[in-house]
Amino acid sequence: MEILSSRAILRPADPQASLEFYRDTLGLAIYREFPGGTVFFLGGGFLEVSGQRDGKATDEAGLRLWLQVRDLAATHRELVGKGVPVLREPRREPWGLDEMWITDPDGTRIVLVEVPGEHPIRRDSRTP
Repeated sequence: MEILSSRAILRPADPQASLEFYRDTLGLAIYREFPGGTVFFLGGGFLEVSGQRDGKATDEAGLRLWLQVRDLAATHRELVGKGVPVLREPRREPWGLDEMWITDPDGTRIVLVEVPGEHPIRRDSRTP
């Protein structure tokens, strides 16, 4: 499996407070914003603050890992072949990314993502 990019996904109990903390208190630069979430630069990686954790979450920290792969179908076959349980089979999400979900041995959820060629995340959004 070849990992092209990654990010940590935080599902905070208070999304607005977390957004203000990472943006205003820590001064992290914004990489991307979308309805319900903000992705910050973290040096060589990213931190996404999106959604809201409910009190019933099995993982109290609300942490997820986002790993971009080149070929999701091949990654799915590879991981299934290694006996990795798949929580959610690969599918195209409403936001246009191809995703599947697995967990690590401690139960940390990991989303494996393939970014289709036509997806806006592949375009340079910086102004000249």
